[in-house]
Amino acid sequence: MIIVLTAAAGACIPLGGLLASFERIRPRWLEREFRHFLIAVGGGILIGAVAVVLVPAGLDSMDGSMLAIPLVLAGGLVFFAIERALGLRRRESPQLMGTVLDYVPEAIALGGLVALDSPVAPLLAALIALQNLPEGFNAYRELSALNGRSPRRTLGYMSLLVPIGPLAGLAGYYFLSAHAAVLGGIMLFASGGVLYLIFQDIAPQSRLNRHWAPPLGAVCGFCLALFGSMLVGHPG
Repeated sequence: MIIVLTAAAGACIPLGGLLASFERIRPRWLEREFRHFLIAVGGGILIGAVAVVLVPAGLDSMDGSMLAIPLVLAGGLVFFAIERALGLRRRESPQLMGTVLDYVPEAIALGGLVALDSPVAPLLAALIALQNLPEGFNAYRELSALNGRSPRRTLGYMSLLVPIGPLAGLAGYYFLSAHAAVLGGIMLFASGGVLYLIFQDIAPQSRLNRHWAPPLGAVCGFCLALFGSMLVGHPG
């Protein structure tokens, strides 16, 4: 089951690329609007995955521990550090990097949730698939613009990402089923990273070129809201 769920979710990456490889939409303004629409859809699904599955399930697995706050912050900081390192080496490809960075921890969490027979596992699998489709679409356009590869080579490169999901899911299934707190920590860590990517790369209207404070501020703001909610829910 975990192999099927994660492979199906991962297959949406090259599937989105395949859709993007078709003849460009005319007129040009419509193509531009459609691409930005897909970016927004992917960002909205990521926010939904964080708010509906990753944070609630992560908190539940950690019994509402206040360690959730530094874990979310750590996720944002680590994803920032990875993106910063890639950018300094002139290998920055935000859509593809964002796809991989959120796909792997989510697949690990999915494997752990399946092992725990969690009712939210199918929901998380569906959200991963839905977010991978527009991310794959935009990653294809990004890769084509960066390296000028043929459509077949670009799609083949993107297809190499598909097995990552089942491998990560099996790791979560076999190694995290007996460690609910660790699984919860991974989900919260992934939440912080996903929030950073949303506000740094996926929501371009919130980004300042070569400035990383706004997306990190978004992670801090989310942590403040989470802290307030936990404080009210656990007054002791």
